[in-house]
Amino acid sequence: MSLTTGALKILFVLTSHSQMGDTGHKTGFWVEEFANPYYTLIDKGVDVSIATPKGGAAPVDPTSNLPQNATKDTERFNKDKAVQEKIANTITLADVNFEDYDAVFYPGGHGPLWDLAEDVTSAKLIQDFNSQNKPIAFVCHAPAALKNVTNAEGEFLVKGKKVTGFSNEEEEAVQLTKVVPFLVEDMLKENGGIYSRGENWAAYALQDGNLITGQNPASSALVAEILLKMLLKK
Repeated sequence: MSLTTGALKILFVLTSHSQMGDTGHKTGFWVEEFANPYYTLIDKGVDVSIATPKGGAAPVDPTSNLPQNATKDTERFNKDKAVQEKIANTITLADVNFEDYDAVFYPGGHGPLWDLAEDVTSAKLIQDFNSQNKPIAFVCHAPAALKNVTNAEGEFLVKGKKVTGFSNEEEEAVQLTKVVPFLVEDMLKENGGIYSRGENWAAYALQDGNLITGQNPASSALVAEILLKMLLKK
């Protein structure tokens, strides 16, 4: 089934944070986790808008653009002047009206651990999408944005839900356990989520109601497929 252009609108929320703690290294969003879902959706005629907490340019994690992390989607992204323009001129999160969109998707990268995890506007936005049972999707480190999100009953939104996200083992493997402000796996468990994971670096994604989560960069395609199927059913 194919969609007509503009039939559905999805909001992508990216980090504004560009510093990896006090290491002096840069971070931001992970290109593959943005690019695969973005192209999966726009190629079906979905209209995608991009927002960040601060608006303006969204920082790219430079590691995600290294040759060993390249995919056909990242290569397309790097040659796509239209999307580069959108990334350089994102909407300010506070200016977003959730009613204008059919779903929200949060790509990862380490940046969200610092800003989106603590962003009140982002938390309210997720709550609003959830209150109308619209799909809310997150991949890799992006479930960090669920840290302070509650449901209508005042419980953590992930409580009792099947969730995944970047695992403690994967964080240890990239030697950032002591750098990040918290571990995604630990936070999801502490907030009552029913956390599970696949093998390190293998594609693994879960859907529980309108909540979709993916474990790592390799899971971005699975998350996009689940999200698209949910939207086509509406």
